Amino acid sequence: MANPKEGGLIKKGQQDGLKLAVSILEENGLPLGLLPLADVIEVGFVKTTGYMWILQTKKVEHTFKLIKKQVSYDTEITGYVEKKRIKKLKGVKAKELMLWPPVNDISVDDPPTGKIQFKSLAGITKTFPEEAFAAVLPHDGG
Repeated sequence: MANPKEGGLIKKGQQDGLKLAVSILEENGLPLGLLPLADVIEVGFVKTTGYMWILQTKKVEHTFKLIKKQVSYDTEITGYVEKKRIKKLKGVKAKELMLWPPVNDISVDDPPTGKIQFKSLAGITKTFPEEAFAAVLPHDGG
């Protein structure tokens, strides 16, 4: 089997990696706050296949305050990015009651309705307002 990372653009480190991740989301019409990453080691993207991978030093748990949804991002996140969608996503889980079903497909409605859908392998589909995943700008704590 061919290496899915072959021919990919690779950026190392938090700053460059995050920049690449955000530009991939932006180019594909996805909310920029979808991947709240910390301590990025590497981000890669293969334009021809849409394959993206993210390596970070530790798991990140993030709560999207607007929808009160807790999401866990593993040390390795992979998926295929296309217009308005990430499919075959691995490494992302959203808390549902006491369970953490893996999210494997994210899509933004096209034409835009302001909604974004998350599907899990368990067959659970959740729809949220897209603005819940808007980029969170760093603030000074004030």
